[in-house]
Amino acid sequence: MKKIIILIMGLSILLSGCGTGAFAKLLPTITTTVTLTPSPTETATITPTSTITPTFTASPIPTPTWVRQGPETVQVPILLYHWIAVSKSDGPNYKSPYYVKPELFDQEMKLLHDWGYTTITVELLIKAINEGADLPPRPVVISFDDGHLNNYTTAFPIMQKYGFTGVLYIVANYLGVEDYMNVDQIKEMAAVGWEVGSHTVSHLDLTALEPQRQRFEVVESRTLLEEKLGVPIQTIAYPFGISNSGVIDYAIFAGYTGGMGLGFTHDQGTTNLYNLQRRDIKGTYDIKQFAGFLPWLGDPVFLPTDTPTPTVTPSRTPIPTYTLPSP
Repeated sequence: MKKIIILIMGLSILLSGCGTGAFAKLLPTITTTVTLTPSPTETATITPTSTITPTFTASPIPTPTWVRQGPETVQVPILLYHWIAVSKSDGPNYKSPYYVKPELFDQEMKLLHDWGYTTITVELLIKAINEGADLPPRPVVISFDDGHLNNYTTAFPIMQKYGFTGVLYIVANYLGVEDYMNVDQIKEMAAVGWEVGSHTVSHLDLTALEPQRQRFEVVESRTLLEEKLGVPIQTIAYPFGISNSGVIDYAIFAGYTGGMGLGFTHDQGTTNLYNLQRRDIKGTYDIKQFAGFLPWLGDPVFLPTDTPTPTVTPSRTPIPTYTLPSP
């Protein structure tokens, strides 16, 4: 730009100097207007800084604190079921007590869940009795006798829905029989935390048998089940909940760590280790009667409101006393 201005000024001087000379008439005066356009000023582009929206983090729900209980005596309800199905013999004037309808069983499991119950293994229960162990605030054992197929097809998925596991007491001679569970089904349940125990070889009243047959039913059933299932068999449930000192002697001889009977108390301890008290849950009970069998009640909002909520008085029955035989 400076060179152009100097050139124009020099030309003007030259022409003015020649105004009286020979070229004065030949060269007219040239007027040149130069418009200088200033260079555009750069405008800084400001990149806006993004604002981070805070993410809401929900407060974690506290896990119930497990508390050490035992040894000797602990309070743990043990529930007993058989069929989780509709009985073909049910009629207007009769309901089979051993059949619990699936929808009722679901209500019972949901109530246990809503009232804060946690299923535990029989192994843990016996450990608490013998040496003390950490247990959840409201422990419960859920057991099934005989090995019916609906324990796998119906009870198993319902209990999985609520995060529960249980214990299966299997009759060795019923394995794989029609309407009973087979080896693979039992193994599948055991793989996710279910326990398996013995319910003898043939499901006979043990107290009515000769000692040699008692021994076979109690001792051989453990051997047969462990061989076929490949899982430890640690406890036995006596058929019909009946036992005597001879039966219990054989249970100890076979290596069982405990035995299941029937009863109404929730107190389990060293004095009834081989006659643990189970409550038989019948299909004739409604959900409020079921709630009445539990040692710890919860919010009544989880119960139907058509009738008053029952007032539960914990029942107590004497715990059977059993003295181990002298070595």
